[in-house]
Amino acid sequence: MNLKYLLVLLIFVTLTASSYAEEKLEGIVTIFHAGSLTLPFAQMEKTFEENHPDVDVRREPAGSLKCARKITELGKPCDIMASSDFKVIDELLVPKYSDYSIRFASNQIVLCYTKTSLHASEITKDNWFNILLTEGVSWGFADPNVDPCGYRSLMTMQLAEIYYKKPGLYDKLYAICPKENIRPKSEDQVALLQTGNLDYAWEYLSVGKQHKLENLNLPQEINLGSLKYNDFYEKAKVNVAGDKPGKFIEMNGDSITYGVTLINDAPNKRAALAFMVCLLDPDGGLKILDDMGQPPIIPCQVKNSDIMKNIPEQIRKLVKPGE
Repeated sequence: MNLKYLLVLLIFVTLTASSYAEEKLEGIVTIFHAGSLTLPFAQMEKTFEENHPDVDVRREPAGSLKCARKITELGKPCDIMASSDFKVIDELLVPKYSDYSIRFASNQIVLCYTKTSLHASEITKDNWFNILLTEGVSWGFADPNVDPCGYRSLMTMQLAEIYYKKPGLYDKLYAICPKENIRPKSEDQVALLQTGNLDYAWEYLSVGKQHKLENLNLPQEINLGSLKYNDFYEKAKVNVAGDKPGKFIEMNGDSITYGVTLINDAPNKRAALAFMVCLLDPDGGLKILDDMGQPPIIPCQVKNSDIMKNIPEQIRKLVKPGE
């Protein structure tokens, strides 16, 4: 056997071993995610499937609490869950259904409207509550028992009562909003705004930008968008339905932080982890979020260093412990 033949054989064996080591990803990856992540995750799905043509990413957008209950109450198979509030994962999924939540993006609450909304030319950050209380003006928010944007909208109104020194403002606003204007998820209200069925809706800033709505930016003290005001945000509290009938979870005001996790019994864990790598990559999924008006957290974070041992090796380099 000559040297040339041995060299060719060695190259063949090396390439064959390498191909086996890098098994092709295939199958279905099921993702339950917040409605406010619909457009950026659609782009991530497209990019991921172009790179992995044998993987079918199937997304189910819904309110984050509803997403969690699909797993805990309905037992629906799922690989990844991404929530608009990392605390939904911590409260409802950890430790039975997942081992951690990774914080990967932020946002803020805004009041969305269109140019044809009643009093659109008059509304400001100093008089918006008077506009909402005006007869004939229709407005709404997401169901707080289903979508974190819902309970955050209520928190913003609670904080507004304190910030503007308007005793009783929250109760007045809550009482005047018709039940039919409270929809399962914040994205449901976009169409109502666009068709003129609502004049105003509480939304995330990213959703307003993605759908080219008018956005009324609120003071940082009440928009839940700044870490430095967390002490003030904590003054707001909302009870939401828990994981059992009659059980409630008290949600405290906090700066808006999105969370994602790999479900412990994920049916397609290998492909799901590959998607997580793409999602948490500053040049991948996080850039898509940034381009769509949603500030990413770079690097992504977990609660503390103790949690790091639970993070899969494939994504550990993209995550750091929180401070």
